Amino acid sequence: MNHSCQVITFGNFKGGTGKTTNSTMIAYCLAKMGYKVLVSDQDPQANATSLFLRTKALIEDDIVSYEKTLMSAIQDEDLSSIVTPIKENLYLLPSFSDFAQYPKLLEKKFPKEIDRVQFFSKLLEPLKGDYDFIFIDVPPTISIITDSALYASNFVVVVLQTQERSLQGAEGFTTYLQTLIDDYDADLDILGILPVLWKNGAAVDIQTLDTAKEIFGEHNIFQKVVKQMERLKRFDMTGITENDMHDKNVIESYIQVATEFVHRLDAATNPSNSTETIGEVVDV
Repeated sequence: MNHSCQVITFGNFKGGTGKTTNSTMIAYCLAKMGYKVLVSDQDPQANATSLFLRTKALIEDDIVSYEKTLMSAIQDEDLSSIVTPIKENLYLLPSFSDFAQYPKLLEKKFPKEIDRVQFFSKLLEPLKGDYDFIFIDVPPTISIITDSALYASNFVVVVLQTQERSLQGAEGFTTYLQTLIDDYDADLDILGILPVLWKNGAAVDIQTLDTAKEIFGEHNIFQKVVKQMERLKRFDMTGITENDMHDKNVIESYIQVATEFVHRLDAATNPSNSTETIGEVVDV
């Protein structure tokens, strides 16, 4: 694996497709695998923050309180002041509802659009030496928040729930990426489309997946498909646990996704070293 830090945004322009669930679970499993991961929650709804703070509370039996928010850290131009350790190898840049004010801050600070888009990337730069990966979770909308995250990223994972609206959202998102690359000379690429089943084994899911392969090309679709797991919904309320068989099944499933993620990154960043095809990475 290339040792320089890779920044990855998880996206789709359709809400509720599992962006936050999948970015946080993959981050959690990469940390278990020994990689140092920082998750930057840039959604004012702060779902990733809630999940990880609950997880931290389970591990430490302690309530976390904050003297600063992500917005105040951005205003001070020092993100390191709010980096929060969650568990071994896993860290969080927590979001709060005040992050919704970020676009206004940028408008006041910078007259030019390009400077607004590039600002977050500059703030992230000093943190890169400490991590293997920085994941960015963004809201499902076209906004300066999303533009800033994408500009700061090396790669994008498009989370595709197997239903028509999510497919349209994924198409819109990938088209928009090209616009961003053209407008701001952004240097990013799509790492892959991660399919998340709406309903395990349903005909419409299989059909949507087949359509996605036609649209994006089969090699761009993750081999490991994320299935519906009831336990994932419980994690939102409890934090991520590893107590029983159901927990362990979820973790094992995401270890496989995380393994494919690493192989895809390796193939993308070191094409000359890549001797295996992506499809051989994970036993689906």
